[in-house]
Amino acid sequence: MELNEIGKCAKAASRHLAILSTSKKNEALKAVAAALVANSADIIAANEIDVKNAKENGMSEALLDRLSINETRVKSMADGILQVADLKDPVGEVLSMTNRPNGLMIGKKRVPLGVIGMIYESRPNVTPDAFCLCFKTGNAVILRGGSDCIHSNLAITKVIRAALKEQGVCENVVQIIESTDRATATALMRLNEYVDVLIPRGGAGLIKSVVENSTVPVIETGTGNCHIYVDASADFEMALNIIDNAKTQRLGVCNAAESLVVHESVAKDFLPMLYKKLTEKAVVMRADERARAICPQMEAATEEDFYKEYLDRLISVKIVDSIDEAIAHINEHNTGHSESIITKDYENSLRFLNEIDAAAVYVNASTRFTDGGEFGFGAEIGISTQKLHARGPLGLEELTTTKYIIFGNGQIR
Repeated sequence: MELNEIGKCAKAASRHLAILSTSKKNEALKAVAAALVANSADIIAANEIDVKNAKENGMSEALLDRLSINETRVKSMADGILQVADLKDPVGEVLSMTNRPNGLMIGKKRVPLGVIGMIYESRPNVTPDAFCLCFKTGNAVILRGGSDCIHSNLAITKVIRAALKEQGVCENVVQIIESTDRATATALMRLNEYVDVLIPRGGAGLIKSVVENSTVPVIETGTGNCHIYVDASADFEMALNIIDNAKTQRLGVCNAAESLVVHESVAKDFLPMLYKKLTEKAVVMRADERARAICPQMEAATEEDFYKEYLDRLISVKIVDSIDEAIAHINEHNTGHSESIITKDYENSLRFLNEIDAAAVYVNASTRFTDGGEFGFGAEIGISTQKLHARGPLGLEELTTTKYIIFGNGQIR
């Protein structure tokens, strides 16, 4: 199908979806979740083609993990959809109602955005997540995944559309662009006539391309150079466990820790312990001169390392003399995603929360919690690192806008 035709079908489907009742939407979501599990063998078989091709193309361990689907992950996709079905529907919520002196009643009401375009890379789980969040909020969605996961995305979308059709719902509320060439992606970025907002999800290159080339409004989901700052009063055991989790639990995710900042008063005792723990997981530490004076086995860091989202078994290390220097370093080098302080000092924790410029700021917890499911959203369509129109994990409310509703009884101006 031509892109213009896809856009036209999406716009028509969005009108149908916008007036669908909450009960009907939830019923359809539950049917989709069941269909994904029932068709898991077909989805996994399609994914195996993508994984085989990715291995032949030399894809990294972290990205292969992000690409791969098994029965557990299909079940997780289905569970995410069921969680969204159980959440409150924000569409139609009246946020305010004011009685004006002239008798007009002026209210503000949540409504769908309309048609959402998704451009994303090697993450087939984005396909069901994007669908269910857009569907629940009354938005049609046009999906454009990367070539690395095209077979997986086509298989998942096929199952979703068939389940919707069986439920008597227009299947064009979710459509996938089969072409993976750049020209098609660029054309989607300029499909203003039909697409109301575009959400890119992937690496820095993809996001930069969308931001620079799109004439459709963009909600920017950013990369994650996430920091953990080990303060002077940090509990070492807690810090070791948090850093290990944030760095090694999953390498290829945007909320993994990529940068470590350590107060000089604890560096001599703490860094050798951390080096031992991380090297057991084959993590390479790239450190400044002060850290390497303590652990000469660490690699020398360049200035570029402190800005980098590795998505690999690498982490940068910086020693600082104060919390002021830690905050300044993090604000200079971060990507506005997720930052954490490990401390027993209440005043320092408040300063960190107040002064760090990021979408999610933690005290004594792993950055890996920046996730729609962990925040109670059921799923997320991405994590926004910009400040308009939303910031952090994008759940249901963030996929709506508002309109004013005005009741009168004959007023004229």
